[in-house]
Amino acid sequence: MTTATADVRSSGPGDALTARDRGALGDHLFRWLALTAGLTVLAILALIAFSTTQQAWPALSQAGIHFITSAQWIPNDVDGSGPLKPSFGALAYIFGTAVVAVISLVLAVPVSLGIALFVTEVAPRRVRGFVVTLLDLLAAIPSVVFGLWGLAVLAPNIVGFYGWLHRVFEPVPLLGTLFGPDANGRSFMTAGIILAIMVTPITTSIMREVLLTVPRTDRDGALALGATRWEMIRGVVLPHSFGGLTGGVMLGLGRAMGETIAVALTIGASAQITGNLFKPGNAMPAVIVDQFGEATGDFRSALIALGVVLFVITILINVTARAVVSRAERRLQGA
Repeated sequence: MTTATADVRSSGPGDALTARDRGALGDHLFRWLALTAGLTVLAILALIAFSTTQQAWPALSQAGIHFITSAQWIPNDVDGSGPLKPSFGALAYIFGTAVVAVISLVLAVPVSLGIALFVTEVAPRRVRGFVVTLLDLLAAIPSVVFGLWGLAVLAPNIVGFYGWLHRVFEPVPLLGTLFGPDANGRSFMTAGIILAIMVTPITTSIMREVLLTVPRTDRDGALALGATRWEMIRGVVLPHSFGGLTGGVMLGLGRAMGETIAVALTIGASAQITGNLFKPGNAMPAVIVDQFGEATGDFRSALIALGVVLFVITILINVTARAVVSRAERRLQGA
């Protein structure tokens, strides 16, 4: 018995040391694996940027700064008479992409935040499960289905509503321009509405998960101090979740700016810069998908350049959003 006990005691420290060594080895492997994964993502992004920029360079070098400052998009001399020189100006498409994305966010973000607050703060358990399931089903619908529904159902039937808005807001200077006379249902506004419907599920899901991270003790403490439910949400839940909510909005913005088929079917395919949201327009992803099949030479290079511009705009928006979130978090910590 004494010998067995001595053997166990003598083998104990060695076994513990071996376990510590294995744990340290696992930590090192995990650290290097995470670092490799992060560097791989950066390398892929860099390769995408390099390859697309290389293929877009002929059009970018030919147009120069006018590629983003000019709205004249003439890929070739269609009638063969010769006076038209190919010209690539993406300003109208950049304008259309920004307008449609802003419309979708203006419509989707309040609805998404309201649904997320309802699910996390108000709804009973059974209703909560039903709403979450419905959002998941909505997010699973393909974008082409939304586009076809917008083209066949929404666009023809919303013309009367656009006309009513124009008659109501026509005397108001700014709103009279935004809600101007409508040509048909395919317009900036229609595409923005479709994108808002598509963006709402993913934005709501992100916001809901962020709101669930607020500690229960913070909520109960605010209510115990006499705050109403709205005061608790405004003073505790929203400040604590600001960074995550902003991330959800940026994710929705990225989805809206990169959506292709639904926008191509509902925006009207007209390259113009106008303050009337009821007029047809076009966006960079829609132009690429519409014209890439027949493009060759500099025309194809110009379409790839549109993708490069969209890629750069997305990166700038994400960097700006991150800076805003970091500044807000620092101010909140200081307070």
